[in-house]
Amino acid sequence: MLQLWTSCCDHHKMVIADMQKENKAAANGFGKSRSGNGNEAALLALMEKTGYSIVQENGQRKFGPPPGWKGPPPPRGCEVFVGKIPRDVYEDELVPVFEKAGKIYEFRLMMEFSGENRGYAFVMYTAKEEAQLAIKTLNNYEIRPGKFIGVCVSLDNCRLFIGAIPKEKKKEEILNEMKKVTEGVVDVIVYPNATDKTKNRGFAFVEYQSHRAAAMARRRLIPGTFQLWGHTIQVDWADPEREVDEETMQRVKVLYVRNLMISTTEDTIKAEFNKFKPGVVERVKKLRDYAFVHFFHREDAVAAMCVMNGKCIDGAIIEVTLAKPVSKESTWKQHFNDQMSPSSENLLGFPNKENGHQKSLGKPASLSVHLNGQHSAGPLEFERCTYPFFPGRKLTPISMYSLNSSHFSSAAVHLDYFCNKNNWAPPEYYLYSTTSQDGKTLLLYKVLIRSIADGSESSFMPNKLCTTVEDAKELAAQFTLLHLAPEKAYATLLSLNAP
Repeated sequence: MLQLWTSCCDHHKMVIADMQKENKAAANGFGKSRSGNGNEAALLALMEKTGYSIVQENGQRKFGPPPGWKGPPPPRGCEVFVGKIPRDVYEDELVPVFEKAGKIYEFRLMMEFSGENRGYAFVMYTAKEEAQLAIKTLNNYEIRPGKFIGVCVSLDNCRLFIGAIPKEKKKEEILNEMKKVTEGVVDVIVYPNATDKTKNRGFAFVEYQSHRAAAMARRRLIPGTFQLWGHTIQVDWADPEREVDEETMQRVKVLYVRNLMISTTEDTIKAEFNKFKPGVVERVKKLRDYAFVHFFHREDAVAAMCVMNGKCIDGAIIEVTLAKPVSKESTWKQHFNDQMSPSSENLLGFPNKENGHQKSLGKPASLSVHLNGQHSAGPLEFERCTYPFFPGRKLTPISMYSLNSSHFSSAAVHLDYFCNKNNWAPPEYYLYSTTSQDGKTLLLYKVLIRSIADGSESSFMPNKLCTTVEDAKELAAQFTLLHLAPEKAYATLLSLNAP
């Protein structure tokens, strides 16, 4: 049932009355709901004051868009995610708070059948700067005495990963084929093979015009039921691109160069980038078929990017962009520090404990992982899914980086994969030891990530010791992921602990 709350006062009252009846019926046996009969006047006053309409459908209540809005919705990057909302707090309290950061295009509050909210919402602003301001000023905002909400960037993924693509297929062929079988395709990203630039790497990323279009395409392309060019393809969500704020990017003076030949040397790269203006390159760090080119001055880096993008080096057409810095102060890090409240599972998509459906991390053999980043490690044991290997079965050599992260169960492998996807150097592990009071040797790894965009190094070290090298390495990798990419760390933990 779709309920539209227009700006007409009488119609507001009629719709609210209908919603009250519906909420009472839905909440039968669940207790009284403030949304059903306690805040109608407050919501009416909010709508009449702002001129916004409200629509309730599919388990969410939408406030907006602004009256008289013309043109398309705001671009990606304008929406924030709000978690840890008390279940009896609604738009009449939330909207005035979030209006402090800027003009709201749409406020979506997730709702239960009982009329209570589900503990989280999405707020879309009219400009990216307003969304960033909301994150900076409203994260950990005390919405009620002792009740703090969490605010972070909302990742609206519009990109799919398509694996097992024939390596001889060109970008135009893949793009045309994806447009035939799915709707809303905007672009296809295909990377050349590291050793043979005439072939692709066996996978591609397909960009869609909206998250909904991507979700519909993913549903249609379910692995095992769909083939392209006679091949059963792999389909999953692509890892969202890490957003770096414009202020940080304005300081970057390092270029990321992709699609180099394996044989191309750092000296060759430095010489090529120095051609347009001698002496501007400070140093070059090459890894596999990509490199980071460090400049003394940002303006030279930007100029070189414009000149060198699309140029040919040793027979390969290169792609050149500004490198994205590694930052411990990432958008998500603030939600994984030691001060994280026990009810913060809302930020991760876990329902609150009171609704009786808290999602468990499973039953690890002896690995205990807590939300605040404290770990106690022991031997990792988990079931391995194996299949018989029959003589004569064809084996195809592949790179682990062509796989989707769902194929990995080790945190250390996840970290290596994550660094590769972000075009960083592979993680380096340094082992340390000490002795316990009872004479046991205790181990700890420090993880170092080099060649980041600002030329510095980032190191990560957990605050727990282990008795085996394997556990120490896994713990260090988990700890690093929790700081660089918490959403990746939780995916890793879930895969490790899957029953």
